[in-house]
Amino acid sequence: MPPGRVGARREGEASADEPEPTHLTVRQGLFGAANRSPQDPPVQPLEPRHTNPRMRTEQISLLKADPDLGALLAEPRRSEAERRLLVSTHRLGVGPWDVTRLAGASADHIGLLVIDGVIARELIVADHVSAELLGPGDLIRPWQAASKSELLPVDAEWSVLSPATLAVLDRRFAAEASQYPELTASLFDRLSERSLRLATTQAISQLTRVDRRLKALFWHLAERWGRVGGEGVVIPLALTHRILGQLVGARRPTVSTALSELAERDELLRRSDGSWLLRGDPPDASTLERSPARHARVGDLLRPARRFTRSPAGTAVRTG
Repeated sequence: MPPGRVGARREGEASADEPEPTHLTVRQGLFGAANRSPQDPPVQPLEPRHTNPRMRTEQISLLKADPDLGALLAEPRRSEAERRLLVSTHRLGVGPWDVTRLAGASADHIGLLVIDGVIARELIVADHVSAELLGPGDLIRPWQAASKSELLPVDAEWSVLSPATLAVLDRRFAAEASQYPELTASLFDRLSERSLRLATTQAISQLTRVDRRLKALFWHLAERWGRVGGEGVVIPLALTHRILGQLVGARRPTVSTALSELAERDELLRRSDGSWLLRGDPPDASTLERSPARHARVGDLLRPARRFTRSPAGTAVRTG
C-alpha cells in the first residue's frame, strides 16, 4: 500500500518536506483531445484561462508511487509494469476544490488516484450533509454527477483538507494497464475497501450517543491514519467539529459537547496543531452495543408487513 495508507507510524518520525501546494489544473493532453480518437466527439478543453505558474506537474512510475497496487504482479512482469505504467501527477492545495473544470472528462478515463493527502467529499440532501474522507490509494471520479436519480436531488462538494497529490489514470493509461489484469483486480479491491469503509461509517452514525460515535469514528480512522506515540495514538487530521458532525450524523453543537465529555474523560484530546490524540484501548462490542439483545434475525429485518403464499390455483393468498 502507498506510504501512510494503513498502519501506524511512530510519532516524531521524520517525513519528506511537502512541496508547495497548488491547485489542480487538468490540461487538454490529459483529459482533452490528445487522448481521444478521431471518431470521438470534440470536448471542451479543461485547461483554465490562467494557469498557475507554480503548478507542479510531473510524470512518475505509478507502481513506485503506490507499490501495493502491483502486489499481484510477479516478476518479471512487475518490473516491466513499473517501466511502462507512467502517469502524470498534480498537486491540490488546501481549500475548496472546484471539480466543474473536469466535467468534460471522457467516460473511458479510469479516474484520479490519490497518492497522498486528504480529500473530503460532501453529499448534500436538502439541508443535511454527509461527508466521506478520501486518502492515499483511493480512486475517485469527481467529474461524475453526485446522483443520477431524478427523484431525489443530491449535490456534491469537494474540498482538500491537506495538500494532496493525484495520479491521472487517463485513457492512455487504461490502454497500457489492459496488459496487466492483476492491476485491474487491485483497483477493484480498492473500490471494495472504500465501500466497506463507507458502510462502517454509516454503522457508526447509528450508535446511540454522539460521544460513542465519535470515539468509534476516531478508532476507525486510526486504522488508516493513526501514528503510535508515547501518549497514545495520534490522528494527524485537522478535522473541524462541522465535518465530524457530517461523519457521525450529528449537529455541530452536539459534537462540540460530546468532544468536551471525551476530553474530560481523557479519551480523546485535540492537540495544538489540530491533530487528535486517542488514549486508552479501542472500544469492544460490549461498550458500543445498545443492549445485550442487539442481534436481530435476518427474517426480522426483511419481513414484509403482509405475507403471501401460493394457493393450489396459483394465486397469491394473504396469510398475515
